[in-house]
Amino acid sequence: MTNPTDTSRPFGYRFAIRALRPLLMASTTRDWSGAENLPSQGGWVVCPNHVSHIDPLVFAHFLVDNGHAPRFLGKYEVFDVPVVGAVLRSADQIPVYRGSGRATDAYRAAVAAVRAGKCVAIYPEGTLTRDPDLWPMRGKTGAARVALETRCPVIPVAQWGPQQLLPPYGRRPHLRPRPRMQVRAGAPVPLEDLYDGPVTTAVLTEATRRIMDAITAELEVLRGEQAPPERYDPRTARVTPTGRPKPLGDAS
Repeated sequence: MTNPTDTSRPFGYRFAIRALRPLLMASTTRDWSGAENLPSQGGWVVCPNHVSHIDPLVFAHFLVDNGHAPRFLGKYEVFDVPVVGAVLRSADQIPVYRGSGRATDAYRAAVAAVRAGKCVAIYPEGTLTRDPDLWPMRGKTGAARVALETRCPVIPVAQWGPQQLLPPYGRRPHLRPRPRMQVRAGAPVPLEDLYDGPVTTAVLTEATRRIMDAITAELEVLRGEQAPPERYDPRTARVTPTGRPKPLGDAS
């Protein structure tokens, strides 16, 4: 499978690119690196860190500029937004029904997309990082499950700069001075030694650890500093798992 051309992308993709890419070009500067690590054929999973609600657009910009049309896993509520939901469905994106009986639908759709030769983007943290310094936090096992089921490459990607354009949980973008978007792709995460055994909790935990470590290593390059030795875990920190972070039990 060759890299998708503009005309091969679904209509929703072409519409979004034409509408959003000029805005991103005008409002940001860009520093893309590591594109040589992006597979040129076959299906694969790409895993970025998550520092801003706007970073999916920046991440997609990086991939589209390098000839790829990722299928994102996104919370189903966004698919219900007028116009936006129609574009997402037309662009062949994948809704995630968290905490419901349909929670496995996204997994099956992601596996099918990879087996169809597509690039599938999965945020392994599942939400914006809760780490106070915006380092990648503890990951969830969804990306590892898809990778071990399909035996596809997993590409770690680090982003730094989207949080300057739109701070975490912010509503008003900061456009001056033009923020610099840095996106860096790393080499595939080595998972081959985990393929042949049963997919146990221990195996999924190890695969997820390797994915998060690889993302963090690329982010250390972008930030020019070392991540904390212990990864932030919302469960041990006892903060809410989604939405603006609050201490568990805080109803305010």
